[in-house]
Amino acid sequence: MLVENVVGSALFAGVVASAVTVAIERFGGRIGGLLGTLPTTIVPASVGLWLQTANVDAFQAAMDSTPAGMLVNALFLLSWRVVPPWLPQFSLKLMLCIMSISTLGFWILLAWPTVLLGESFPLGETFVFGVVSMALLLSLGVAATRKQLPTPKGQRAVSWIVLGCRGVFAATAIGVAVWTAEVIGPVAAGIAAVFPAIFFTSMASLWLAQGHAVPAGAVGPMMLGSSSVGAYALFAHVLFPALGPWVGAVTCWFAAVVTTTVPAWWWLEKRAV
Repeated sequence: MLVENVVGSALFAGVVASAVTVAIERFGGRIGGLLGTLPTTIVPASVGLWLQTANVDAFQAAMDSTPAGMLVNALFLLSWRVVPPWLPQFSLKLMLCIMSISTLGFWILLAWPTVLLGESFPLGETFVFGVVSMALLLSLGVAATRKQLPTPKGQRAVSWIVLGCRGVFAATAIGVAVWTAEVIGPVAAGIAAVFPAIFFTSMASLWLAQGHAVPAGAVGPMMLGSSSVGAYALFAHVLFPALGPWVGAVTCWFAAVVTTTVPAWWWLEKRAV
């Protein structure tokens, strides 16, 4: 059962990630950043975790840790805006290599204490951890978009190879998350489920194809838009036990989009005026 859940969830996540539109290149960072952060890979992750975890409390602990994971991801994204101006003007590929190592290291540095903090809450009492993390995530996203930065469209398409890599990264992250739920624990699984595979590959591929201006412009909208993933997880805490994984997943997706993505779009449109 473990193998089937891991492989099935991973493959589904890979397909979903590969199908995510190249909206940042086509529509610019403001709208593309929101579309690119719709709750996608969290859907197969949540279903896989529900099928794999031993009890409802363990599943809810994984979902409650997801907003904290997205908060770490938002800080990861912010580093792609803050760090580049401080880098020496090396070649584009060398600068990308430095960015990749430093930002992924930064994510690991933040994710580990986040897991320890989440594990300090007893099972059945993790919802507060999720709600507080969600509030911080929303506050950070709003702060990052208060001043509207240029959000240019890309001029060159990202290669199919890179798009394929996005699917592979996402599939790996979700497979590891579902396996982690069985081997290590639900909180670590919730953080692993939102490993910034798509964020990283999006930033890296856009950097190579368009230069650093396009991904930098998408950072704020992506930070704000990523709150939809945290919202999905908190809705899943309540709705999966009540509705089951399949109806629950669809309901959580629409609830997250209506309560976070739509208001985020309104906020970004208002700031653009």
